[in-house]
Amino acid sequence: MTLKKIAWVVDSTAYVNSLLKNHPDVYEIPLNIHFGQQQFIDGVDLTSAQLYERIQNGTEPVKTSQPSAGEFAEIYTKLSKEYESIVAIHVSNSLSGTISSSLSGAEIAEVQMECVDSLSLSAGITGLVEKGLQMQAQGLPFKDIASLLRIEATKFRNYILIGNLTQLYKGGRLSSAQFYLGSLLKIKPIIQINNKGALQELDKVRSEKKAMQYLIDKVVESVAQEGAKLVYIMHANALNKAESLREAILLQAPEIEIEVGEISTVLAVHAGEDTLAVLWYVP
Repeated sequence: MTLKKIAWVVDSTAYVNSLLKNHPDVYEIPLNIHFGQQQFIDGVDLTSAQLYERIQNGTEPVKTSQPSAGEFAEIYTKLSKEYESIVAIHVSNSLSGTISSSLSGAEIAEVQMECVDSLSLSAGITGLVEKGLQMQAQGLPFKDIASLLRIEATKFRNYILIGNLTQLYKGGRLSSAQFYLGSLLKIKPIIQINNKGALQELDKVRSEKKAMQYLIDKVVESVAQEGAKLVYIMHANALNKAESLREAILLQAPEIEIEVGEISTVLAVHAGEDTLAVLWYVP
């Protein structure tokens, strides 16, 4: 049997759009979500609707965890029987231990694997896989593709508007005072994944209207100054707001392509409902 060239592996923090979902060589490995002593597999036995309901009505802390090295090893062993090599693109190493588990799993399975730190999450991973598939179509070897994708990862731009402070507070990322003042003053924090793959706070904006305009301005500015061509708008159970944001951006930058999608359940645990993000790569 002739082995296929490359298996592409992502974790469930990725935005798996229709292209990746329907691609025969793209595989998604889910992270885990914990409500107290209960564990759920992201996207398998817990839907986003169920997650939001449990967050709103529950009192137990919600946590997430990466797949174990053994889980990765099992999947990589199976893939090695069909593919010559594996390229795994994961959530930023600064945000999760997923890369460590993936590398350990590949070592256990003794497979030909290149692991790429996306320095991002969600659509940031999506963009890298799409670019990698294009490189593969051009005939590049998997090691060269991985090297080029690591460079591509540094060209990522993103602005994340936190829609609800409650989940940040429950997750221990806001103190009681910060939560109280933020809610009282209707502050909308805007955060970013920096070029090292870590989260940092960029700004605090008063009112949702001003926060939406902030996102619009950042995209339009990048289109004009950096030549951005494709922007992902990701949302957490806020499709109407995401569509409104899309329309507002296109009014000022009609030449750009915009793809709207929902963040994965495991990311919604941390970001909270109503969160919006604009993400793109510059040429």
